[in-house]
Amino acid sequence: MPIGQIDLPVTFGDPFNYRMETLTFEVVGFPGTFHAILGRPCYAKFMAIPNYTYLKLKIPGPDGVITISTSFQRAYECEVECCGHAVAIVTFGELVAIKEEVTEEAPNTKKSTGSFEPAEGSKEVLIDPKSTEGKTVRIGTMLSS
Repeated sequence: MPIGQIDLPVTFGDPFNYRMETLTFEVVGFPGTFHAILGRPCYAKFMAIPNYTYLKLKIPGPDGVITISTSFQRAYECEVECCGHAVAIVTFGELVAIKEEVTEEAPNTKKSTGSFEPAEGSKEVLIDPKSTEGKTVRIGTMLSS
């Protein structure tokens, strides 16, 4: 959900051939890799023609066509950064959900669980029959000799 709007002047071109228009941006309150997303309202106001295949934006200027372009390498780097950021957001959300589950399932340490009952099919055996300490261990009776 947008938290507001802001009008900002946007300029494309160079000092000899440029266009400046005021665009209205929606302000949102979520983390992202983009600082601004230019869409159809921007293209309409600047009469821009985007070419996604060649990563170019062409705008009519006072002294000819203004061409804005980038490299495929830079586009790839931005995409990788965006994917990494998306993974971090999803991971954080999953971490919060797991933390809530663990908190709900955590045992109450103040509640008495009663006495420990040994499992069926077990017996006590002296650790060292020669010792006088009488220390024992509980083992299963279903074990082979």
